Amino acid sequence: MSGTAPQGAGPGAGGPGIPGTQTPVPVPTVPAPTQAPPPPAAQPVTPGTATAAATTSTQPMSNQNLNQIVTDYLLKRGFTKTESIFRQESSHLGPDGRPIHTRFEDKGPQRYRLSINALKDWVEGNLDIYKFELAKLLWPVFVYSWMELVNQGYVEESKNLVKTYTPLFENGHADDLKVFSTITLPQQIKENATTKLYRDNKFHIPLNQHVVGNLFHFLERERDNGGAVVTFILQTYCAVDTAQRGPIEPFSFEAIFRRAQGMNLEEIDQHEGIPGVKTGVTNREALDKSVVLRLGPLPMDDELRDDLRAELADADARQPPPEGKISLLEEFEQKIKREESAEAPHRNELPLPPPRARDVAMEMAKVRENRDRFKIEGRTGGVGVPVSACMFTFHNSLGSVACIDFSNDHELVAVGTTDSYIRVWHMEGKALKSKAPHEKDLKVSNRKLIGHFGPVYSVAFSDGVQNGDTRPSFAAEGKSASSIELGPKLLLSASADGQIRLWSLDLWQCLCIYKGHDGPVFRVQWGPHGHYFLSGGWDKTARIWMQDHASAQRLLVGHDTSISAIAWHPNGTYVFTASDETDKTIRMWSVVTGSCVRVFTGHTEYVSSIVCAPNGKVLASGDSGGNIFFWDLEKGTRIKRSRGHAKGGIWSMDFSVESNVLVSGGQDGSVRLWDVELPAEGHKAIVAQSQPGGPAQPQEGDAAAPAAG
Repeated sequence: MSGTAPQGAGPGAGGPGIPGTQTPVPVPTVPAPTQAPPPPAAQPVTPGTATAAATTSTQPMSNQNLNQIVTDYLLKRGFTKTESIFRQESSHLGPDGRPIHTRFEDKGPQRYRLSINALKDWVEGNLDIYKFELAKLLWPVFVYSWMELVNQGYVEESKNLVKTYTPLFENGHADDLKVFSTITLPQQIKENATTKLYRDNKFHIPLNQHVVGNLFHFLERERDNGGAVVTFILQTYCAVDTAQRGPIEPFSFEAIFRRAQGMNLEEIDQHEGIPGVKTGVTNREALDKSVVLRLGPLPMDDELRDDLRAELADADARQPPPEGKISLLEEFEQKIKREESAEAPHRNELPLPPPRARDVAMEMAKVRENRDRFKIEGRTGGVGVPVSACMFTFHNSLGSVACIDFSNDHELVAVGTTDSYIRVWHMEGKALKSKAPHEKDLKVSNRKLIGHFGPVYSVAFSDGVQNGDTRPSFAAEGKSASSIELGPKLLLSASADGQIRLWSLDLWQCLCIYKGHDGPVFRVQWGPHGHYFLSGGWDKTARIWMQDHASAQRLLVGHDTSISAIAWHPNGTYVFTASDETDKTIRMWSVVTGSCVRVFTGHTEYVSSIVCAPNGKVLASGDSGGNIFFWDLEKGTRIKRSRGHAKGGIWSMDFSVESNVLVSGGQDGSVRLWDVELPAEGHKAIVAQSQPGGPAQPQEGDAAAPAAG
């Protein structure tokens, strides 16, 4: 028997001691851990399984499994905050546990929004003395970021960008933002007039040398956090002009010094933006409410004034004034003094045809009418304004009447119908005269004017006055007084066919067709001096025309939706337009320059009617909610909102000659008179006529009297 130990014997086998026996080894006692999990159930082990287990145990654990183990442990131990931080940090780690470095360019369309936010935060956190100038960067960076998104096909992202930053820019760029919100294709950027200006011109940004240094230091430092995107936009679309001056801020030393020298901030930075271009309300005059407007009466032509003085003196000699009244010449001289004391436009700003004999006769009639008229006082001691209502009824209209207008001499009334024709009546049923050779003996009390091929939405008589006793002699010209007719001679009409027609009330025929609007024309109105007229249409534009020109002389662009109401300023050098639906703004335009000089906002309903007071200082606007807003034209602010009409629309308004009483007619079937002298207790409305159900209940701030008549 050999002396080798048997195979499989443990340690100590065959050692000293009794042959064939094993010495027991003491096993150390290990305390069991508290709350130890129960042992797993025994599984049958096969040789293949054991080998696979051994192989698996030798492989390294994946990073994902390790993160899951740590997450489970933290949740099991109740470390929720630590677990949240761990998840956030581990999301930036790669499979090998190393940090992932993402490029800013990989953020896709979001990089433009993040870049604007980074620039905005830096501007707001800068020194106060630099904020005013640095804020100039935000608008061009936003515009060209939006343009990049559209060109790259990110439609939803471009819409969201405009929606996000509209509150930041709407005070100065409301018109442009409305244009941007409607553009979704790169081709539209190339075709739209506003976006073409931005695309084809460098946007100039004048900054002083200190601000420029800080700007480029910020862009370089934050290159990976949006600075590269801003740098690309400034280099591609903008021109940063370095100005050798101090920082421009309204109360900086530089600004105070230049104001003392009579220099405006706009003169320093006259090249800011797109050179020579002012779109929408970015017109400085529209934003700057301190800009002085010339709201006084337009001075009379020198030749017309001299002829009128001579004729009035002759009329006073032939017919002395009644006792207690001043002469016609004295009345005219008082009017001239009032005109000269007001801030009036220059006479040559509004070219008008040379005066004719009819113009002298009409001015004489207006002077007499102004002297002899009944003056309506705003203060009546609670009695109510003494007015009368003249009512007419159109029979068999079958709901086809779309518009109506009365002549200024109170003799004619015209209606436009949805059946595409116009009908004119004499209000006293008299025969309408005609100078056509074949109609001299024709006696009819109404005329039908046919020519439009769409519903007629607006009609307007030219100026006219009642034939009074005052007539010019014109002896030197060999003309008799009776040969001069002072009634209206022309009628304008606007239709859904996109045409404006000029009709002769002597021949009862169409004289001219004015084309230019792209779609229906909703409103047309003569200017206060004749010769010019204003139109507004579905194409979101208003146009100023001259009677002897077939094309528009001014194109007024800026509204976001179709034109719902128009009005002239009494001096004829300004016009007003109102828009419906989403726009709901009222704009004041200069006839001389064609630019927007005031924007009035505040209506929340469809603006249905606007009218300017004869004194040229107050504008009234009514909407479909039954509200009337009064606006101070000089300050560009709202005076008051008056409520009394029920909802449905205020479709007609007009001021008294004194500009202290406003008359309004609404869809609620009532006519209301408003005191416009702004008493401390608010405006009071008097219902002059109401529907059978009685007057509408007065609302807060208004007092309604019982219906008269």
